[in-house]
Order: sequence, then C-alpha cells, then structure tokens
Amino acid sequence: MTDKPFVEALRGGGRVYGTAILSTSPHWPEAVRTSGLDFVFIDTEHIPIERATLSWMCRTYRALNLAPVVRIPAPDPYQAAMVLDGGAGGVLAPYIETREQVRALRGAVKLRPLKGRVLEEALADAARLPPESAAYFHERNAGNALLINIESTPAIEALDDILDEGGVDAVIVGPHDLSCSLGIPEQYQHPRFEEAIRTIIAKSRAHRVGAGVHAFWDSVPQQIEWARRGGNVILHSTDFLLFRKALWGELQQIREALGDGAESGGPVSIV
Repeated sequence: MTDKPFVEALRGGGRVYGTAILSTSPHWPEAVRTSGLDFVFIDTEHIPIERATLSWMCRTYRALNLAPVVRIPAPDPYQAAMVLDGGAGGVLAPYIETREQVRALRGAVKLRPLKGRVLEEALADAARLPPESAAYFHERNAGNALLINIESTPAIEALDDILDEGGVDAVIVGPHDLSCSLGIPEQYQHPRFEEAIRTIIAKSRAHRVGAGVHAFWDSVPQQIEWARRGGNVILHSTDFLLFRKALWGELQQIREALGDGAESGGPVSIV
C-alpha cells in the first residue's frame, strides 16, 4: 500500500490491516511482506530502536509496499519530523489530550518543512500561505499520515475538539493506558471499556477520521465487532506475541502426542 492510498483509506473508511513490529532483524521484512498486511506499526515509545536502524526499517518496509507507521516517544513535532525524514509513512503520537498538541503535530507532518513564526502563522490561518506555497506543501506531504493515540478519559471528553483541529488521519486507542484511566486496568472485556471504544470509533468516523485499537490480547471477536461498528484500522497484536503463541501451541501438540504432558508455562528444567 503506497503512502497516498494509505492516507485515503484511513480517512475514507477502507479497512487497513497491520501489526506491531518489534524485531529489527534484516530477515524479518520478507516474512512480514507475505503475511497479508497493509502497514506495520513500529513503536519507539516503549521499544529502544536506534535512529539509523529505524530508518532502514522504514525504508525497507516502504520498498515492500507496506506503510511504516512510527510511534514517537512523545507528542513532539520535532520527533515527528525526525521519523518522517528517516522514511516513515506515518507518525503516531502518544497520549494526546488537547487540540494544541494536534496543531503542533499537524505543522510538523502536513506543512513540512515550514518552521518558526511562518509555521505558527500558517497554523493559525491557512489563508496566509501564498497559493503556490499551499499547493507545494499539500503535494509534498499528501502521503504523510498523522495518527494520534487516545488513551485517557480526558482525551475522550476532548475528542471532538481535538479532531476539529484537522490534520488527523486516524485515531488509535492505546488500550492499556485507557483501561487504567478508566479505573479498570487490563479489563478489556469490561462494559466501560467497550463503551469507551464505541464512543471513540463513533466520534472519529463522524469526523471522517480512521479509527482502531491496538489489540494485543485474545481479541479477534472484539476486533470484528469494532470493525462492524466502523473501526477501519485493524491493528492486531505484535510480532513477538504472535511468535510466542504459535510456538507454544505447536510445542504443546508435540508434547501431548509424545506423552510428555502439557506445560503450564515456562521452560523445562534439564538440571
């Protein structure tokens, strides 16, 4: 999926499928390419990935027609510009709660390479840009996706105002932080959690903005239901969790077939 169709799908409601990639192995992209994905999510908020390594990951996945979305460590426009310079096709900003945060990120993602006072004036009033400049920035940045994490009850309460700022292409729920903010840590089947997800999806789609949840638990039925309610970003699990689940399951089958019994967890001691 090339950059512009990715942005168009996010806003237009077309479903896009992705997973989180933690591995920096050069052998990994080919395996990912054949997995039926449209984009990859690379997290630099919680995962230590050096800048040069991140850049080759982004450029490799782009060359394989997979849009690389990078979560930056903080909602910082300079970090957003940095990962775009490195080859990212989209920026995911964590823990957004205000319209002002989105405005600063919109400048970094949608009006590159403007900076300083001229950028502030353009963000305050787009009509102040000369027509040639406005056309240039639109064309240059048309493939840059801006995604934001909604991860708290204040963010949900402010979501309409946040999205009224413009420039956001998709909202991604950070489920762990959201469940903690709701007072129900890691209770992803709780009615209050489900209600919050439905509210976020409805508000996002009403603003013609994509919506999804990074679901990393056994969540397939929930993801299907959220998609039926309008969620169009299917961000399913992460590479190391899928590896562990598949390996565990197959080893269990082998153990049971050989009469070794099922393992309750952890490695077998050979001492």
